Amino acid sequence: MGRYDFCMNHKSAVLYGLAIWAFVFIIAMLAFPLRANDRPLFESIMPVALVIATTFASVKYFLKSKKRTTWVGFCLGLIWFGVNVGIDLLMFSWGPMKMSLANYIKDIGVTYLLIPVITTGIGFIYESR
Repeated sequence: MGRYDFCMNHKSAVLYGLAIWAFVFIIAMLAFPLRANDRPLFESIMPVALVIATTFASVKYFLKSKKRTTWVGFCLGLIWFGVNVGIDLLMFSWGPMKMSLANYIKDIGVTYLLIPVITTGIGFIYESR
């Protein structure tokens, strides 16, 4: 087996990615009135919601995983990043929340980089135990 061989449940990874997106979306809808009235608070709440969801999902995923490595964590983070950005781009490319790709990246997209940072870190911790 090579350095980058790993066991990964892709179906489970995608489902956890959808759950992360759904949790953050629900928090965004609940906090949405703050977006107009107290934008800095809204902008502070959203990354916290993402970190909570990603950390919880990472722990649940890795506890069930056969292989717990930095590489698996990184790949898991990329899958979750792709799921979240993909769904967002569908929502934000038209409709009432329409925004350009550049504005999406600046306003929301960069925050999703927290996902692979968290999953890679958790994978590293498991691997180094």
